[in-house]
Amino acid sequence: MKNRALVKQWLIRATSNLNRARAGKIHNTILYEDLCFDCQQAVEKSLKALLIAHDLESPHTHIIAHLLETLEQNRIPVPEDMKSSVDLTEYAVHTRYPGLYEPVTGEEYREALAMAECVYAWVSKQLK
Repeated sequence: MKNRALVKQWLIRATSNLNRARAGKIHNTILYEDLCFDCQQAVEKSLKALLIAHDLESPHTHIIAHLLETLEQNRIPVPEDMKSSVDLTEYAVHTRYPGLYEPVTGEEYREALAMAECVYAWVSKQLK
């Protein structure tokens, strides 16, 4: 792995997003939409770390499906249970613009967090 330092930086950023998402709704002014954005970011940054670890270019995209496809096109198998993380892409943009979405529920947040935890754990295991 040529870019060990860059991989580490991406994973640090993924960890930061995941930890903010894990903190949850610690105040009534925190929106589930923002917590889900952190879940999406944790997944996106984790996948970019994995791509870089395999000496692949990290695409400038927020679309998780594209990142997963890039892994698979380069013969890096993605477990089936990771593929539902594509659903988190909606939190990358739409929920940051009032009026473009329905409010995110607590249940949707918990699902997003569970998926982010799953992808982060998988990527972390791949990087060891």
